Amino acid sequence: MNKQERLKASIAGDAVDRAPAILYRYWPGDDQRAADLARAHILFQQQYDWDALIITPSANYSVIDYGVQDAWTGHTSGMRQITKHIISRSLGWTELRTLEPTRGALSQQIACVNLLENAVSEEIPLLFQVYSPLSLAAKLAGPDQLLRHLRTYPERVKTGLSILTESVLRVIEALQRTRIAGIYYIMENADLGYLSQSEYGEFGAPYDWTVFDALLPRLWLNMAELRGTAPLVTYVSSYPAQVLTWDDQGTDPNLITGRSVFTGSVMGGLSADAHLHHGTPAIIRDAARHAQAETQHRRFILGAGGPIPVTCPLSNIQAARDAVERDMH
Repeated sequence: MNKQERLKASIAGDAVDRAPAILYRYWPGDDQRAADLARAHILFQQQYDWDALIITPSANYSVIDYGVQDAWTGHTSGMRQITKHIISRSLGWTELRTLEPTRGALSQQIACVNLLENAVSEEIPLLFQVYSPLSLAAKLAGPDQLLRHLRTYPERVKTGLSILTESVLRVIEALQRTRIAGIYYIMENADLGYLSQSEYGEFGAPYDWTVFDALLPRLWLNMAELRGTAPLVTYVSSYPAQVLTWDDQGTDPNLITGRSVFTGSVMGGLSADAHLHHGTPAIIRDAARHAQAETQHRRFILGAGGPIPVTCPLSNIQAARDAVERDMH
């Protein structure tokens, strides 16, 4: 099977020659220039031959053009730290404007995708990371300020969320003119540790659905990632994504329970921290073997439920990639 055949079979629940394997990471420093970011991805794919390449710009790329400032402070996640939020008062939500992907930081991300689609084999599906409107809102105001505003000035926040959604849609429109196979949609706040389910239903889900409804049918590999300590996996399992992923090793539900409520593939089985960062190749092989046996290679992609630390031992990353080959022999 080639990569596309393998992934499509996995999503459909059909037999595969081996489980697909996909890991991704952030590229601090390199993520400030389109050519350097593209080169980092090319080398990562050449080294490990993932079944799809997830394009990861800086985690804050979508809000830099609003005036948010960030800095690389050395966090092992590879994420830059926001040093200046732009919304402090509730009226700030109503003053946002729609961003154009042809300008500023957004245009650099489209340029990176263009470089990659010309440099990477067409056999390798490309996905581009897109953050949910509510995730962007938290980056603009800070999570605590956003929480205060949505509980005291909900209509103002909703006005801002509608504008942020339109900005996301314009990025997706630009991406749909490239050869990406889908988006990698990150929901940082679909998390009971942050919001109640009814609050997410009011401030998160309607905007998520607007984004998914805008995706063209040819985008066949859309992945949704939930972050947080208590991800709303069951709640978002009806989203029209083909792959769902969360930290199944560190939070509930586990892989099998999550797969039971979702019709596509689940991606996980490894812990970015306990296995890939602090573990050993032997530990990773055992965890991967267990996940593949548990799922019987059906509707399963070996992954880590989120970004792997930039300080992971290379031997651990290689062990994860090798694990899907070893298991089949």
